[in-house]
Amino acid sequence: MAQITFKDTPINTNGSLPAVGSAAPDFSLVNTDLSTVTLADFAGKKVILNIFPSVDTGVCATQLKTFNQRVAGMDDVVLLFVSLDLPFAYARFCGAEGIENAVTASDFRSLSIGDDYGVKMTDGPLAGLYARAALVLDAEHNVTYSELVSEVTHEPNYDAAMAAL
Repeated sequence: MAQITFKDTPINTNGSLPAVGSAAPDFSLVNTDLSTVTLADFAGKKVILNIFPSVDTGVCATQLKTFNQRVAGMDDVVLLFVSLDLPFAYARFCGAEGIENAVTASDFRSLSIGDDYGVKMTDGPLAGLYARAALVLDAEHNVTYSELVSEVTHEPNYDAAMAAL
């Protein structure tokens, strides 16, 4: 379990992020076309796992747009947006914001990211949603960067994440 804050109020998560140097746990997510997305789908590619509470908040929207801009033109990198938002919300958001450099995936069916990456908030007003986190995986899907953002209303360290690529 990890402790973070939401508007300076302490809250807990259900576990801890995978450590740098460890193999990233597999997952089973749902893409906007309702197909299944797993880590194996990105074999041989570096992956930025961009985990957040909801596309319908200002900080999350900024996080998504910023990572989208930063990976533009990087053919060996997959940017993966992950939350419990429904695939339809992702389609709406990405269409409205012109986001084209990301794979959007919901964990609403399996909760595999929440369980295996330890990001589910267990108390506080956002209990049940995912905390804000960024992980970078190398082409073999080992963790090279792992950040659980200490305050849910803050953005991740984009520079550190990009440097880990």
